[in-house]
Amino acid sequence: MSCMKLGSKADTFQRQGQTWLCTTSLPSDVVVEVGRMSFHLHKFPLLSRSGLIERLISEASSSEGEEEKCAINLSDFPGGPRTFELIAKFCYEVKLELTASNVVPLRCASEILIMSEEYGEGNLIAKTEAFLNHAVLKSWRDSLRALQSCGDEDIYRHADELNIIERCIMSLAAKATNDPNMFGWPLVEIGGPLQSPGGGVLWNGISTGGRSWNSISGWWYEDVSGLSLPIYVRLITAMEAHGIGSELIAGSLISYARKYLPGLNRHQDFADLKTDLHSGLSPSLSGVAQKALLEDIHPLLPVQKGLVPSKFLSGLLKTAIILCASPSCISNIEKRIGSQLNMATLEDLLITTFSHSKETLYDVDSLQRILGHFLASNQTTDGPRTSACYEDEDHLIGSPAALAPVAKVAKLIDGYLAEVASDVNLKLPKFRALAGAIP
Repeated sequence: MSCMKLGSKADTFQRQGQTWLCTTSLPSDVVVEVGRMSFHLHKFPLLSRSGLIERLISEASSSEGEEEKCAINLSDFPGGPRTFELIAKFCYEVKLELTASNVVPLRCASEILIMSEEYGEGNLIAKTEAFLNHAVLKSWRDSLRALQSCGDEDIYRHADELNIIERCIMSLAAKATNDPNMFGWPLVEIGGPLQSPGGGVLWNGISTGGRSWNSISGWWYEDVSGLSLPIYVRLITAMEAHGIGSELIAGSLISYARKYLPGLNRHQDFADLKTDLHSGLSPSLSGVAQKALLEDIHPLLPVQKGLVPSKFLSGLLKTAIILCASPSCISNIEKRIGSQLNMATLEDLLITTFSHSKETLYDVDSLQRILGHFLASNQTTDGPRTSACYEDEDHLIGSPAALAPVAKVAKLIDGYLAEVASDVNLKLPKFRALAGAIP
């Protein structure tokens, strides 16, 4: 990870509980409150670097009198006490390292504190901007780390206003279209050892195993799955704009969803899936957050038939039902399954009833809607052609190409009916409606 060394003096800061003290021979004359932490500092180093602190100290001194120790409060400070500790060390010229993980909070904080060149040459705004532009944005892994540091809502908001998030996203989107050898080996897992996408650990730049970079077009899937949902959605949108293929976009979205939505990685019955969702087995996401993720992810899935496996769409539908996703979300997923129903398996269609208002074991109503979408789509794409000049026999009514999807779905429905026929709660009219839906 890239770093920039700042300052030259030894560390003079000590923490005692919720208090930071500057251990110099001079008594502290200003207390800065950041969250629950108090920093007992000196006016001059702060005044010489920050326009905001200069104003706050001036206002506090005029109201409290010159003899009193000045107290100022920095509420909603981006990065909280940890970031202000680095700010204080910078003002005191204490040694510290600027890294991809702390540069964004420091850039946001320096903007709020007005740490411009007007308040000292080589001030923090200039230092952080230079590091962002000349180091972070040129590196895949450092751009990722910078974006990961924007998880806090305050940092995200300020970083967005300063266009930092957009710059990092554009950098990543551009790099994802290139051979990764052009800009260094990306990390499969941030914070772990350098690895090739095939799993071989890199030693002295040589892969000890796994497939070569060039043979794996989706090498970046695992890397970007560590981003927060709002940033990830923006990144995927930018990658599409940069011309990254729909297959890769679909692969990344599936990888991201599988990481945070349990039940999409393996076969589960509905009871197991419900248990996983409500027991919080997905990485640190509540049910509300999982629902938001699902509703944001599914519209981004490419619409081309076959790019998104039917098994994945089926799992997505089951998860949406359990999480009580919006009716429009559930309807859209059903339409996606219906548009490629001939690619599904019987297992994909066996959606256990979750609603207490339904008596049947399987959600037959959902399947009826899915089948209706398939028939409508099939009529539109493979239906009869009446034009006399249309000579492609593969699209003529009754041709093998036109009938193959319908025949496959007919077999699926036969299998489905055999599975649900033993359900005593399934009404005969509904059974007949399914049986007669396809010739």
